[in-house]
Amino acid sequence: MSDLEPVGTSKGKLFSNPLTASAEKSSYLVGPAQEGPDATPNYPEGEADAYGDVEQSRTNVYGVGGVGNTHRRLTARHVTFIGFGGGIGTGLFIGTGSALAKAGPAGLLLAYIIVGAILWCVMESLGELATLIPQAGTFPHYATRLVDPALGFTLAISYGYCYTIAIASEVSAAAIVVSYWTDITPAVVITVGLALIFLINILNVRFFGEAEVITASIKVLCFVGLIIVSLVITLGGAPDHDRIGFRYWTNPGAFTDFNGITGATGHFLGFFSAFINASFSFIGVETVVIAAAETANPLRSIPKATKRVTYRICFFYVIGALLIGMIVPYNDPNLASDSGNANSSPFVIAIKNAGIPVLGSVVNACILVSAWSAGNSYCYIGARIIVAMAVDRQLPQCFSRVNKRGVPYYAVIASFLFGPLAYLSLGSGGASQAFTWILNLSTVAGLLAWMTLCICFIRFYAGCKAQGLDRNTLPYKGRFQPYAAWVGAIGSLIITVFSGFSVFLKGNWSPANFVASYIGIPIFVVPFVLWKLFKRTRFVRASEMDLYSGRFDPSEAPEEHTPTSWWGKFLDWLF
Repeated sequence: MSDLEPVGTSKGKLFSNPLTASAEKSSYLVGPAQEGPDATPNYPEGEADAYGDVEQSRTNVYGVGGVGNTHRRLTARHVTFIGFGGGIGTGLFIGTGSALAKAGPAGLLLAYIIVGAILWCVMESLGELATLIPQAGTFPHYATRLVDPALGFTLAISYGYCYTIAIASEVSAAAIVVSYWTDITPAVVITVGLALIFLINILNVRFFGEAEVITASIKVLCFVGLIIVSLVITLGGAPDHDRIGFRYWTNPGAFTDFNGITGATGHFLGFFSAFINASFSFIGVETVVIAAAETANPLRSIPKATKRVTYRICFFYVIGALLIGMIVPYNDPNLASDSGNANSSPFVIAIKNAGIPVLGSVVNACILVSAWSAGNSYCYIGARIIVAMAVDRQLPQCFSRVNKRGVPYYAVIASFLFGPLAYLSLGSGGASQAFTWILNLSTVAGLLAWMTLCICFIRFYAGCKAQGLDRNTLPYKGRFQPYAAWVGAIGSLIITVFSGFSVFLKGNWSPANFVASYIGIPIFVVPFVLWKLFKRTRFVRASEMDLYSGRFDPSEAPEEHTPTSWWGKFLDWLF
């Protein structure tokens, strides 16, 4: 079997006990067990490595069921904050301003509620899969294993590209944010940001986990503070003592006339444009399960993080959308300033209008942390997608190798190499246009990933029915299934197809804008077709689907103590 041999399901009988089955008995054999210095250490029963962590399951075999060589070093606290870090970004602090200008307060609020519902459907589907099979990279492996290896390949290309490219966009955003305070050359900020990102990702994954805890905590605290400040402003507690309430919902109004189109049509188009903005803001929450293969106890941590992060992120965005529509009128010219720093933030605009000093710099600092944290997360995500491709024999095996700390160093380097594209933002003309196109591609890739993951669950649901597997016996059972998965898949598809609708409006047509809006779709489709043709993969039948290999052995999870004090119970609920 070559390094790049396609994977699929065999026609052999499924084994009944994945925790004792050998690679030869597996119905999902993607390659022989790895040997040599890069293989996962075979520790004696109960023995941990020098870092105090139990390694990848002793009874699982590399390459079978998505099993890789990374080490399980992340706790439930780390996983939860990784989800917060992926979901709370510059879109919350800045992007909501442009959405308000396009849709008005009512349109903005409705858009975030609906997209939040779609996200919930996606996470209910993904949470069940990630808890059952918490292995390398998760996303492309599910598509390969449950639908078609060609779909797994194209998802890995599209989603991995989405996040590795986004490293550059976030580092560039950080350079723009710094311009709020100083005229220092952006090249210095980009260089420092890239160096820190590489350092955090090449170290023990616990360093990455702790970095996410710190940065996500800053973002959460900042947003909670902004909620309080917004309530103070709208209730008349600011220095100007102007009690705003819902004044801006009536003047200038609850909806806008999008692109000069009046009436119900203009209001709907404005709402739909915010609908698209909201989806871009929510993309990233699903990355909470990327860390499944490196989580010490995925059976407990993944369901907990999936549910709590989803609810909290949706709450943050919906409350934020409501308050933004109350404290800033949609026709405020500063919303369209496109500065990229705190000057474009609707919160900062309201703070300045209310005459509150200093807070603008505090918010800008939080935006800077958000931008760097997002870039740090994207490097991690890109590396793990590359690892998943190597484990599934879709990339050379060197990308799955880990050092003694469990870090897939070749994959980290490959993911990080996209970061220096941030220097494109320093240019002008064609370079800047190319960079803008890259950003558009990354957003469409995220939506297509949502759709694909829901399709994976729909196929998984069919496999359970065909093989008589009772989902009530699984570690985590998604709610309202398979209906939630259908809603998530169809909703994501609709947003993707109509993401560039404004290009078709009168006076807006531009071939360049059309390509920038829709080229992400052929980038998703073409790898699927090519892999299908050249590797001759086949669609996985529900009756032959592997529902067992790669499961986590609960006996290998570290012992966890149930908190008894009120403070311990509160922290357990919170994290």
